[in-house]
Amino acid sequence: MRLITFYVGDKTSFGMVDGDKVFDFTVRFPNSSNLIDFLDPRSQQNAEEAIKGADADYSLTDITFRRPIEFPGQIVCVGINYGNRDAEYGTSIRGDYPNIFLRTPETLAAHNQAMLVPPESEQLDYEGEIALVIGKGGRRILPERALDHVGAVTCLNEGCIRDWMRHGKVNITQGKNFYRCGSVGPWLVTADEFDSYDDIRVTTRVNGEVRQDDTTANILYDFSYLIAYASTWNALEPGDIISTGTPTGSGARMDPPTWLRHGDTVEVEVSGVGVLSNPIEKEKT
Repeated sequence: MRLITFYVGDKTSFGMVDGDKVFDFTVRFPNSSNLIDFLDPRSQQNAEEAIKGADADYSLTDITFRRPIEFPGQIVCVGINYGNRDAEYGTSIRGDYPNIFLRTPETLAAHNQAMLVPPESEQLDYEGEIALVIGKGGRRILPERALDHVGAVTCLNEGCIRDWMRHGKVNITQGKNFYRCGSVGPWLVTADEFDSYDDIRVTTRVNGEVRQDDTTANILYDFSYLIAYASTWNALEPGDIISTGTPTGSGARMDPPTWLRHGDTVEVEVSGVGVLSNPIEKEKT
């Protein structure tokens, strides 16, 4: 099932996508306020029964995409999680634990919404990633049970402002949290659509040129470990996002470094999910 949050007319709605058909859950489930209520299998079954034989409310051309989970409680990001990034850094990058940092929701644009080059820097960069959306919360989740807590998968461009990641000696928070320097979407694909997460491909293209391309067969810390680890210091809640790391090929690692510019288009494709696409624009001040 593909779950979507969207804007139509003068309101924000949420629902399900089937091909180019959009079914509005806000009219069918008036007691629900967002997609978090549909991240568990029973609610998804109820939703499928509710639209069985029904006419679609909209087509994809009628709506404007919003972030699928507009305001997750946590966006947990994993740095340097693909094995062949050793060559990019010129040294062994695997430590005893994963590199973790947090983002805020407004740093992420929706599908088709512009990612922004701020006036403070020209160094807007892309990072295509696979993002997990938590469906069942928990604290100190056991690795062997961790995948039971995945509600859905989506695409995430974990974009950043590179030079602002270097303002502090060991602090990258500023560069990862500029307004709309990344993106997420276009929708959520529920966990039942995936047989496993062992070999999911993520590809990033800039103006049609492939810049990043790898699969989860090459990650250092698998999804089970990341969920268990992230749930250690704080409880994970439904709707929380874990973005699982980016492959080699970011603009910062090109020779010379190549940044996203006004007029570019960047796409992140995740197998089994779809394509997240964003134009690049200069931020208006």
